[in-house]
Amino acid sequence: MTRSDGYLLDNRQRAAGERFDAFAALFDPTTFRHFESFGIGSGWRCWEIGAGGTSVVSWLAKKVGPTGRVVATDIDTSRIAAAARPPVEVRVHDVGTEEPPGEGFDLVHARLVLVHVPDRARALRSMVSALRPGGRLLVEDADPALQPLVCPDEHGPDQQLANRLRQGFRKLLADRGADLSYGRGLPRLLREAGLQRVHADAYFPLSSPACAALESARIQHVREQLVAAGFATDAEIDRHLSNVASGEMDLATAPMISAWGRKM
Repeated sequence: MTRSDGYLLDNRQRAAGERFDAFAALFDPTTFRHFESFGIGSGWRCWEIGAGGTSVVSWLAKKVGPTGRVVATDIDTSRIAAAARPPVEVRVHDVGTEEPPGEGFDLVHARLVLVHVPDRARALRSMVSALRPGGRLLVEDADPALQPLVCPDEHGPDQQLANRLRQGFRKLLADRGADLSYGRGLPRLLREAGLQRVHADAYFPLSSPACAALESARIQHVREQLVAAGFATDAEIDRHLSNVASGEMDLATAPMISAWGRKM
């Protein structure tokens, strides 16, 4: 992640841990499937950007073993500090403004990071420059503009309220510089950055307990901002959180676009 006073979803808030747990449940299988397809194994050198939680870092550490290296970076490393033991190195780092924390990486990965980074182009160049020849870059980011609803089946007032809150959340993100259509451009951006053998896919979870957990954490995280901006009242937010907790709403996330390529 990048340092910005306007960043909406900082790691220090209480709901951040719940968000990271939900992200892991929803997206780790997709991320790990891509890693496996690259042939990751013992001795690999990896840079995990915007690590946030520990699930991806821990998985990489097991794969690369004691002869490998995993550099885990974020602007706030408090939640990954526990993973800071060999082969993992934890560093405070801003991918949007600082030079890479090394070079010659076999794998560079960022998930749900660049959409929030003001200077995304610089961050992507930095990531590519850190790869060794033959190294792999995997960038995974959301595209909320591609699917903007938290309740795609908007069949009643509760779903309408949920989608109104999601619209407010998206407006808060956009006002802070997030590019809500960034994900769809990743294949082109990786090719323009000079990578070869670029491919991409998308994952769109719907009606999962982890979707509900993520929605609850997000709304709690930005509750004050939603009310202050006039998108909802406290009573409406309480009603929505109760609806989410009931387990009877079919909730979705924005599609996560995964794009990967190789440095030649």
